[in-house]
Parts: sequence; structure tokens; C-alpha cells
Amino acid sequence: MKHRVTGKQPNSKMCMVCGLKNVAGVKASFYELDSGELVALFTPRAEHQSYPGRLHGGITTALLDETIGRAIRAKAGEEIWGVTLEFTTQFRKPVPIGVELRAVGRIVKDRGRIFEGTGEILLPDGEVAATGSGKYLKLPIKKISDFNVEDQEWTVTPLPSDPAEIPL
Repeated sequence: MKHRVTGKQPNSKMCMVCGLKNVAGVKASFYELDSGELVALFTPRAEHQSYPGRLHGGITTALLDETIGRAIRAKAGEEIWGVTLEFTTQFRKPVPIGVELRAVGRIVKDRGRIFEGTGEILLPDGEVAATGSGKYLKLPIKKISDFNVEDQEWTVTPLPSDPAEIPL
């Protein structure tokens, strides 16, 4: 089923997952959907592999963690961030490099300062390659880091490939 994109979240300069100027980064783009879920689109490269042709499990986990942790921004507003308290990944199928993949994240519990989320990495054919679940603390960026929006180039960057709909 296809879901309509309702917004795009910012990228930064050096983040391992979303940093557009991080030469080793994944350069994922994050899209808010009408279903309330968040989807990251990304194409892993050779420098992200563990076994030949397979995405490293740590990077798989980082993609799931970031996507689920960012899902709160669509629900709670731009000033709230999810700081990971605990995270679990289950690997079901090898995650290939060199093809566009989707990481999906959603909030399943939201109580006060804590929220919980789940997500999955979807292969091009829609099969689930990995799942993740985590517990997060809601915090404003000022309490997490000395984050300067301009220095970090934290901005929504429109791309010609930005989709209007994303299949899940």
C-alpha cells in the first residue's frame, strides 16, 4: 500500500545516518507519511558493508534507531528529539548494498517523557530484512548537545528524487 508523504525532515552536515557531507555516511532522507509513520530512504554503499555485498549490522541498527527516534518529531514537534535508552535489533534476512531500501519507524507508546517505537528495514520487494524496537527519552536539543542549526547545516534539502508517495 502506498502512503502519501506529508513532510520531509531535515538532514545535517556530519551525522553518520543523515549527514549530507559525511563521506562515510549513509545520507538517508526522512519522510513523514499520512499514516503517522516515518520512512528513511537510503542506498547503502560498499563502504557500509560487513560481509561482501551485505550491510553491516551496526549500520542496520543505526538506521532503525535513528528512524524510530526521529518519528517523535512528526508527532511532538520539531523541538523534541528521541534519545535512545535501550534498543533491540532482530536480523531476518541479509541487507544488500547498492539498492534503495526503506527504514520505517513508528511510535507505539507515548507516556510523558518516555516513548517507545518499532520499525523495520524493508527490501525493494517489501520483505522485512530487520526489525527494531526501542525506548527513548524526549528531550529538546539544547539539553542533548551544543547544537547550532547553521553550523550543522540542519535543513530540509529538497531533492529531485523526493517521492510524493512511498509504498509500505
